[in-house]
Amino acid sequence: MGTVIGVNMSPQRGSKVNVGRAYLKPGYGIEGDVHGGSPRPVSLFFAERAREIAAAYGIDFSPGIFAENLTVEGLPQEGIKEGTRLKAGEAVLQVIAIGKKEKASSPGPFPAPLKSGGVFCQVLEGGWVKEGDSIEILP
Repeated sequence: MGTVIGVNMSPQRGSKVNVGRAYLKPGYGIEGDVHGGSPRPVSLFFAERAREIAAAYGIDFSPGIFAENLTVEGLPQEGIKEGTRLKAGEAVLQVIAIGKKEKASSPGPFPAPLKSGGVFCQVLEGGWVKEGDSIEILP
């Protein structure tokens, strides 16, 4: 089990702002986020990896800096693959892709980390997700 440390969104592409909580809508994603309604509506990134990248590039880490919707900590990465279901706060997500196959732009002077390590999900069951909520892999 892990913890949601950032709930991030933006009406445009690029870094996202940690808004603290958001409603995840089934079949859509986060209302108000640029990726709502897209083929990959909710993105998740691991804080442990984000901190490593930020340190390597000499930038300050903050949730959303790499354009992810949910910044999570302590979730075992090795247990996540396409089809995995996750319970985040009140919402249930299903992993639809790990990374991106197409060229991805970077929101700053560093590689696009979501391209290789981002977890993209669809919302199966809607609900609120907020900072401090648990996130876990469902059986």
